[in-house]
Amino acid sequence: MDYILSIDQGTTGSRAAIFDRNGSLIAYSYREHRQIYPKPGWVEHDPLEIWNNVRIVIKEVIAKTGIEPRQIKAIGVTNQRETTILWDLNSGRPLYNAIVWQDRRTADYVDGIRKRYLEIIYRKTGLYPDPYFSSTKIWWLLENVPSLREKCKKGGVAFGTIDTWIIWNLTRNSKENLTPEKRGAHVVDYSNASRTMLFDIKKLEWDDELLEIQGNIPSEILPLPVPSSHIYGYTGSKISRELFGGCEIPVSGDAGDQQAALFGQAGFKPGVVKSTYGTGNFILLNIGNSPVWSKNKLLTTIYYSLSKGKAVYALEGSIFVTGAAILWLRDGLKIIKRSKEIDTLAESVSNTQGVYVVPAFVGLGAPYWDMYARGLIIGITRGTRREHIARAVLESIAYLNRDVIEAQEKDTGMKVNVLKADGGASKSDFLMQFQADILGIDVVRPIIPETTVLGAAYLAGLAVDFWNSLEEVERLWKPEKVFKPKMNKDQREKLYRGWKVAVKRALRWAKEIPWAYGY
Repeated sequence: MDYILSIDQGTTGSRAAIFDRNGSLIAYSYREHRQIYPKPGWVEHDPLEIWNNVRIVIKEVIAKTGIEPRQIKAIGVTNQRETTILWDLNSGRPLYNAIVWQDRRTADYVDGIRKRYLEIIYRKTGLYPDPYFSSTKIWWLLENVPSLREKCKKGGVAFGTIDTWIIWNLTRNSKENLTPEKRGAHVVDYSNASRTMLFDIKKLEWDDELLEIQGNIPSEILPLPVPSSHIYGYTGSKISRELFGGCEIPVSGDAGDQQAALFGQAGFKPGVVKSTYGTGNFILLNIGNSPVWSKNKLLTTIYYSLSKGKAVYALEGSIFVTGAAILWLRDGLKIIKRSKEIDTLAESVSNTQGVYVVPAFVGLGAPYWDMYARGLIIGITRGTRREHIARAVLESIAYLNRDVIEAQEKDTGMKVNVLKADGGASKSDFLMQFQADILGIDVVRPIIPETTVLGAAYLAGLAVDFWNSLEEVERLWKPEKVFKPKMNKDQREKLYRGWKVAVKRALRWAKEIPWAYGY
C-alpha cells in the first residue's frame, strides 16, 4: 500500500494526516500553538514553534499508522493563507514573529492605500485593500524591524506565507528543488500568491507597480510562483533522516487552506460552492477559467492550478471570526469548558429571545469590509441566559454565510442550490440545520469533514500520478449527511432582518472611539 502525507498548518494548530488511494483518512495528529497578542488588534505566531509542531505531528501520524516512510509517495501542504513571515536565508531563523491574517495593526496605513490605489489593486489582484492581506504586513516589518530593508537589499531575506515557510524547511539542503540557490525550495503556489495583494491574478506573476505603491517592497524577497500541483523539491537530508528514515520524498502539493478545502470537496465544476467552518468561515464559488470582478465586495482569487501559466478562479467571501467566537465563549467568557458543549446549550432553548451576536472581533470581512467594526451582543434582557448567547453565536455563523452567498449569486447570476460544508464546526448538527434553514437550501456534509487537508493530499498525489485525473478524485467524494431546510420563509426572513439591523450597530465602532483600540 502507498500513501500521501498531508500537512494542514492552520490558525490555531498544525495537523498531519495520511490518506490512501481511496481518499480515506488513515490517521491524523494535531497540535495547537500559542496565540500571541502584543497589543489590542495585534495577532502573532512563533514560526519556530509552528515548524517544530509540524515535525512532531508528522512523527506522530507515521507512528500511529505503523507504515514505512518509503510508502509515502508525496507530501502536500496547506496553510493559513495571508499570515506573513520574513526569515534569514542563511540561519533559517525568523526575523520577527509571524504576523497573522487576523492582525489589524496596519489599519491606518490601509486607509491611505484605499483612498489612492483601491481601483489599481482590485483590478490586478481581485482583492479589496485590507490589513488582512500579506503586503501590508511586509510593509510594517520593513518599517519596524531595525536594518531589515538593508538586509533585504543584500539578498539574505525571504518572505513567505506559512506554506512557503514549511516547504522551505522540508526541502532545506535537499539535492534537488526548484530554487537551489535558496538552500530550500523558496516557492509559493498561485493560490497563496493571490492572497498577498502583490500578485497579478491574470498574468500569474508578481507586479512591480503593486510592490512600489505598497511600501517599495523589494522583489528579491519574494518566492517563486508555481502551480498548486507540482514537484517543488524533495525532503532535505536532515529532515529525511529525522522523519522519513532517510527517504527523500517529493513535496508536490500546495494551496491555501480555503482553496484546498474546495478541492477536497471535489468542487471542480463552475457553480460548486463550499463553506469551511473553521476559525473563520470562507465561502468559495468555482467560477472557472476566467476571473469575475465582484460588484458586491467579494474577492476574486485563484482557486488552483495544475500547470504553469494556467489557473482556475473562485469568488470568495472571507468571514474573519466564526469558530473563533466559540473559542471566545470557552476561553474568554468561560461559558463552556469544551467547544462541543455549545450545541447542548444552544439546543436547550427554542430561540435566542431576540439576542444577536455580531462576532466582529477583528472587523468584518465580506461583504462589509469594515476593519473598524467590533463585536457586539445586542437584545439582552434580564431574562437572557448563557444558553441564549451560545445559540446566538452559532446562529451568527449561519447569518454571515448567507450574507456572502447572496452576494455571490448577485455577482455571477448563478443560483446556489446546495452548500457543501466542511471544517471543524460543520460537525455541529445544530449549526448545519440552522444554516439550511436560514439559506432555504440543502447543506451537505461529506464523510471527511476536514477537506482542507484532503485537498492538499489530492494536489500532491496528482503531481506524482498517485491519482490520474480530476475525474478519478471526484468519484472519491461521498456525502455523510444532508440537512434540508425546515423553517418557513416568513420566519427565515424575519430572523435575517434582525441580523442586518444588529450588524449596522457594529459597523465603524473602533473609528468612533479609536483610543480604546490603540489607534
